[in-house]
Amino acid sequence: MDKTYRHGPYKAFKINDPKPRDIHKATVRDRLLHHAIYRILYPYFDPKFIFDSFSCRRSKGTHRAINRFRDYARKVSQNHTRTVWVLKCDIRKFFANIDHAILEDILRKRIGNEDVVMLLSRVIESFNTKGKLGVGLPLGNLTSQLLVNIYMNEFDHFLKRNLKIQYCVRYADDFVILHENKKYLENILPRISEFLESKLRLSLHPDKVFMRTIASGVDFLGWVHFPHHRVPRTSTRRRMLKNLANNPKAGSLASYQGLLSHGNTHKLQKEVVDRSKTDPARNRGL
Repeated sequence: MDKTYRHGPYKAFKINDPKPRDIHKATVRDRLLHHAIYRILYPYFDPKFIFDSFSCRRSKGTHRAINRFRDYARKVSQNHTRTVWVLKCDIRKFFANIDHAILEDILRKRIGNEDVVMLLSRVIESFNTKGKLGVGLPLGNLTSQLLVNIYMNEFDHFLKRNLKIQYCVRYADDFVILHENKKYLENILPRISEFLESKLRLSLHPDKVFMRTIASGVDFLGWVHFPHHRVPRTSTRRRMLKNLANNPKAGSLASYQGLLSHGNTHKLQKEVVDRSKTDPARNRGL
């Protein structure tokens, strides 16, 4: 209330899930504030987000996102009787490149209380990507999950209102757009890239942008999607079997079975059960 609050330092550490990520953990004092902010701002902002944004939102998540993708593929293909093209994009170093000034300007437009904006600015400016002053949000803050959705909401509405795109699904920095015309997707890609760079100072990852048909298989959110089925990535399957062979805990088995229940994985589920029964000492070389 007297505006003396200052955010404390972070404790940095790395995780592999499976790719390496830098996590920054705030103190308990600051995390309490993050939760207080989130409890008030989430109900205010969530109705402003488009339906097809699925990351870090209640009643959303990856399973809802892949089901939405499946439903859109069926709709665009008219029940798989026509070819569907998918533009799949990924934003380069998403959290590390969120611009503080742009984010605070968005918050100022959406929130009419300058004291609230000032408090949010203290949280936002408590972290900077190494070598980039005024850029980046920490992986580890609860507030970061909400703030990136507020940031990318500008992009979501650009897709819906300016480009008039009907069939798109976004989960954090991954998004797909479905259309029956490949040329249409080729034409909108430069406009998407230009908006991200000019308005949000983000860029598409050049190695993770592709266009292909559903029939050829589309890798999205850990699953490879086809017209009538979906299966886990090969790398996911290998990692799963290796983990179970070396550490066949009942909890891990149940978790993997729950994951696999969301796809067409009857044979793989049987293999997972069989592998969990194998002597771990015989599988160290997997």
